[in-house]
Amino acid sequence: MAKKSWHLNRRDLLKGTGIALALPSLNAMRPSSTRANAAAQATPKRMMIGYIAYGTYMPDGPAGLPKQDNSDQPHHDWSWWPCKDAGELTFNKSSEPFRELKDYVTYLRGLDHQGGWKMGGHSSGDVFATGADMTEHEKTNNISIDQVAANTHGHKTRYRSLVLGTEGGTGSYGSSKTLSHRGPGRPIPSMHKPQEIFNRLFNPYAGKGVDQVRAGLKRNASILDLMLDHSKSFHSRLGSEDQKKMDEYLESIRAIEQRVERTSQWTHEPLPEVDTKGLNLDVAHKEPQEYIRCMYDLVYLAFVTDSTRYATLMLESEQSSTSEMWNYATYVLGYKGATHDIAHKRPADYSGQWDRWRAEQHAYFLKRLRDTTEGDGNMLDHTVVLWGSAHPHASHSTRNYPIHLAGGNQLGFQHGRLHDFRDANKVPLANLFVSMLNAVDVPVDRFADSTGNMSQLLRS
Repeated sequence: MAKKSWHLNRRDLLKGTGIALALPSLNAMRPSSTRANAAAQATPKRMMIGYIAYGTYMPDGPAGLPKQDNSDQPHHDWSWWPCKDAGELTFNKSSEPFRELKDYVTYLRGLDHQGGWKMGGHSSGDVFATGADMTEHEKTNNISIDQVAANTHGHKTRYRSLVLGTEGGTGSYGSSKTLSHRGPGRPIPSMHKPQEIFNRLFNPYAGKGVDQVRAGLKRNASILDLMLDHSKSFHSRLGSEDQKKMDEYLESIRAIEQRVERTSQWTHEPLPEVDTKGLNLDVAHKEPQEYIRCMYDLVYLAFVTDSTRYATLMLESEQSSTSEMWNYATYVLGYKGATHDIAHKRPADYSGQWDRWRAEQHAYFLKRLRDTTEGDGNMLDHTVVLWGSAHPHASHSTRNYPIHLAGGNQLGFQHGRLHDFRDANKVPLANLFVSMLNAVDVPVDRFADSTGNMSQLLRS
């Protein structure tokens, strides 16, 4: 096919960079016949889980739950729930940031994880993405929804998943700093420093040449092989308890070996080029809006470059007294007290305003996805985003989580409503997880204590 004057050549654009950088797939790089079919090409299907701590403001009735005995009670302007009754969404002051996203958002009332009922408000965040019953049957957390997806499709991108949190690390039992878990007792540390996150995603070789990186990976692989062979040689001579410990050790070595192999394979693929204009990677917690939006921007960049398709972002943990998160409400609203205190004291002049501020940051991310064209729609059409908390109000109840779902319009979801799953309509939150996994082509029938999918949210 003859090359047109306006056709661009990817190789021409990348000359002189040292390491090839993958530019976006531009229309001008495609033959006309390919461009004509671009909309029909498969687009990535993504999923993100976001978490906010210390509950949300629900001043509608006792313990923050809507009253059942007074149908004439008006809906509170600052309730986290945008409207009083199930049905088409209307928006109050707290939910106003999502008004222009009405066709992309859904609120779900009455959902929770039974496995978290006995954990208490400050611990229930531990099971938000897993639904594990850590007080009765599982003494350690189980696999999280993002890792189920990553186990199925994670090999298709440079990184299986992206695990972020505003405090970093794993925390401990009852005080998790991460939403992601590989499986029983294996939390995945969250990353919280923007510059380090950016480098991990887009500058993983730290200035080294590809050949140098490959040589190092080859040495690491050889060392790991020796460690495995040596460990296996005396495994049978150990007692049963030591064998169990050794099995865990061997599993860890194999996991490292798999990561080394994966990294080695991806050195043969070009790194993505990203525009860092407006991205402040040195931002600190004392600038809450800049910091949180930077974290959202990093997720966006990871998605738009198809570096990964699954992400978790723990915006606040339930135990942040040693973090600047403790002071966020002071920095943002001028509240004279710890952010945690808002959940307990529920001051009328701050509680709803705090929820609205958090909604504004989340809406910022959703709008970035919506405003980015992709395939025959936009990125939000192909990304399902769960956002919420694992307890609703000051009493630290672990029922009726504040749950907000967005996106995935071309993955089967329909939006614009408040759904009520209380009382006779009660189903587990895990039913939503089943639908989310199915939407990103992870064929599961069950997750945690699910009883099916959530058909009420799906297009017929």
